[in-house]
Amino acid sequence: MKAVDADVIIVGGGNAGFSAAHAAAERGRSVLVLEKASRERAGGNSYYTAGATRVTHGGLDDVRDFIDADERHSSTEVPPYTPEQYIADMERVTEGRNDADLTRVLVEDSQGTMRWLSSLGMRYRLMYERQAYDRPDGSYLFWGGLHIGNTGGGEGLIADHVKIAECLGETVVYDCDVTELIVEDGRVVGVVATLPEGRREYRAESVVLAAGGFEGNVAMRQKYLGDGWQHAKLRGTPCNTGALIEAGLGVGAARAGDWGSAHSVQWDAFTPNNESNRELTNRLTRGGYPNGIIVNRDGQRFVDEGEDFRNYTYAKFGREILKQPGNVAYQVFDAKTRPLLRVEEYEMPDISEYVSETLDGLAEAAGIDVDGLRQTVDAFNSGIDESHDFDPTIKDQRRSDVQPPKSNWASSLDTAPFYAYPVTCGVTFTFGGLKSDVDGRVLTESGDQIPGLFVCGEMLGGLFSNNYPGGTGLAAGMVFGRRAGSIA
Repeated sequence: MKAVDADVIIVGGGNAGFSAAHAAAERGRSVLVLEKASRERAGGNSYYTAGATRVTHGGLDDVRDFIDADERHSSTEVPPYTPEQYIADMERVTEGRNDADLTRVLVEDSQGTMRWLSSLGMRYRLMYERQAYDRPDGSYLFWGGLHIGNTGGGEGLIADHVKIAECLGETVVYDCDVTELIVEDGRVVGVVATLPEGRREYRAESVVLAAGGFEGNVAMRQKYLGDGWQHAKLRGTPCNTGALIEAGLGVGAARAGDWGSAHSVQWDAFTPNNESNRELTNRLTRGGYPNGIIVNRDGQRFVDEGEDFRNYTYAKFGREILKQPGNVAYQVFDAKTRPLLRVEEYEMPDISEYVSETLDGLAEAAGIDVDGLRQTVDAFNSGIDESHDFDPTIKDQRRSDVQPPKSNWASSLDTAPFYAYPVTCGVTFTFGGLKSDVDGRVLTESGDQIPGLFVCGEMLGGLFSNNYPGGTGLAAGMVFGRRAGSIA
């Protein structure tokens, strides 16, 4: 048997991969992280996130000891988020197609894993700018079950992981494109990679795959997600091409999860450089739609913008935009609702934005059918149930009885100026991946383990289908990364 380069090889240097690496290194294992991107472009999809991570907790006092201190804490209400709520949210938004065992472990391990990472040097905070509303008395109320995020967002997340890797003695190799798995006597014993200096093998006792989904591969998107997905904008890293998923399938791994759906958001349609943007990252997302309406070029609404809190709908509405003329839609607000939009998203440099003192002028400027928008807004305004007060911090039942309905947060569009933000589909990651047990051991169709092979992160299939609760991607990455690294 050839000598090993490390005890454990991790393929992919994002949140999941580093979580696996840290867990293995803590056990005294020698760890080699192989990252496809250059050092300057590394971090996987994790770098492009806002850092929001969904974990269970009993309220602010339960998490205060591992989040950044903030003078606002004394006037902040953070409702508890229980395991029962977490599981119910997973089942509801995936329409029951989530793997029950993986979900149970995700929920049970979520806070403990965050505490573990915090003890290693990861920094966390309450996400005031994304998940809380100011109340009239000057206090803050958090909502939507998603309250904690990485300090510094995705950039801070990766910077912290890299520092921990250095402290734990992990070796990270950049510009290392892993393309094949080496199998000997039925066991995965290493990988084949291409580096700037040429092709080489790396060998280890265990290989952990954490190389993301196939959203960066247009051909695979069309094949599995369907026609139209070639027009989606890539939010994150272009390195996630599905090559390692195919390599896993090639050595006998079974598929798991929903290969026909993906995490897809409303994304700035026309800003230059609106794919894989390392400077703007998540700021190209447009998440304020629950406070307005979304129309297509014909001026017609096509989703219930107030179906649920943004955290539970934002990852599926991008898909609906791909079905609209030109793969584009427009979020429309007036002077009353515009102040509710997040500064980091709606006041970013070079934002695609139209403003007018009249709705007709707005439609003309944005290229929306004037009569269509006028009819839609008139019907929407006249259909609002005025018996409920508008309150963005709760499901306020302020409904507009139109088709499709707006179930909550219906505020009449009647106060100038009016605003329109063009959005298209931004694809984040694909939901289909490799099958594993709850500890990340890759399984065959018959349920047997493939010796030496583990999976975590967005390559792990089974948790999500059609939609997902915001913040569960990073949570799953850290939980199942840690579990894989703990036994690899």
